[in-house]
Amino acid sequence: MRSLFTNRRRMALKQVSSSKCFGGLQKVFEHDSVELKCKMKFAVYLPPKAETGKCPVLYWLSGLTCTEQNFISKSGYHQAASEHGLVVVAPDTSPRGCNIKGEEDSWDFGTGAGFYVDATEDLWKTNYRMYSYVTKELPQLVSDNFPVDPQRMSVFGHSMGGHGALICALKNPGKYKSVSAFAPLCNPVLCRWGKKAFTGYLGTDQSKWEAYDATCLVKSYPGSQLDILIDQGKEDEFLSDGQLLPDNFIAACTEKKIPVVFRLQEGYDHSYYFIATFIADHIRHHAKYLNA
Repeated sequence: MRSLFTNRRRMALKQVSSSKCFGGLQKVFEHDSVELKCKMKFAVYLPPKAETGKCPVLYWLSGLTCTEQNFISKSGYHQAASEHGLVVVAPDTSPRGCNIKGEEDSWDFGTGAGFYVDATEDLWKTNYRMYSYVTKELPQLVSDNFPVDPQRMSVFGHSMGGHGALICALKNPGKYKSVSAFAPLCNPVLCRWGKKAFTGYLGTDQSKWEAYDATCLVKSYPGSQLDILIDQGKEDEFLSDGQLLPDNFIAACTEKKIPVVFRLQEGYDHSYYFIATFIADHIRHHAKYLNA
């Protein structure tokens, strides 16, 4: 039965594109998602090492308004991923085309803004299950179809996706070997983006929001070793606007004695120019644990 099931999964993946890059292949696939009840795309980079054996896998979670394309076309991560022999997977940021009333009304809620939560509100709960998609369905799909070692897995992301990366690691002790983030939403229960998204997806009971807030999760983290790297641009408009709140997260980590390297980068903003500047550092951070 198992092999039939695996074969069925293999057939369900449709390749959208494939381009050679730094000796490896940057591919994009489409599939029918069980969790999200819609067609989803994800990008996967297969380094040269993947031709001869199983490689560790690193998941990238993108920010508001992004698709699977932003990271693969703008971050310049391929050379470092190729050198360190890492498969890198970048999914879309939300379900699309679900015909939910209001899904296209605003840039920071609905389409392109899944927030990596499993929605519980009636309108959204059928499709908006990005947390389960990125922590369960997608890793299963990747391990069934590509030469990866599912025991060596890490996660990183940017902005809303930085929030996603942090909560994935904190909610699943031991599942990810390492975690890092660029300009993450560190305390969404206290910022406007978070309040809007969490109210819409999870309802008005704020105690439910805390299950998807990195600063809240750190306080009860049981503590298998986690080494966190965060880069934050000092000129980031969303930092000064109170959307990111890294200080709250750092304070919570310090209190729990969870190691976090926080680098405030002079002159950098929230853009992919910032990400491209420091992406090799992040790949190196993950390779240290994934290739150990």
